[in-house]
Amino acid sequence: MIAVVQRVASAGVSVDDHTVGEIEKGLVVFLGVAEGDGEKDADYLSGKIVNLRIFEDSNGKMNLSLLDISGEMLVVSQFTLLADCRKGRRPSFTGAAGPEQADGLYEYFVKRTRLHVRKVATGQFRAMMKVSLVNDGPVTMILDSARG
Repeated sequence: MIAVVQRVASAGVSVDDHTVGEIEKGLVVFLGVAEGDGEKDADYLSGKIVNLRIFEDSNGKMNLSLLDISGEMLVVSQFTLLADCRKGRRPSFTGAAGPEQADGLYEYFVKRTRLHVRKVATGQFRAMMKVSLVNDGPVTMILDSARG
């Protein structure tokens, strides 16, 4: 399971010009589920992300977590994070989990995260989405449960 995490001042996601999720200060998480991933991967990433100290304290040091600042999270499913671009010019997505497995683990990740974060907004699984965000920093990190 791969997550691209961006610290944001605000963010939103829309489908067919209708907002389906939006947050204020917090994190946007683009989440890709790989073939063979399980609940253990989702638990690891959820715990890691909500506790990741990437918000600045009063001294300007990245020393506070999403939980410390009572921030919000927007989670967007993104299978393209599993793209294999090593051969040819067209990405291969054979390493991505199938839709049923991916949706189940995406929902599980969201459910686990909601146990700790006051607001977790989501995109719409398998929809063409438009994501807008104001990256704060910018701060962007990539986490991979396989490399834990």
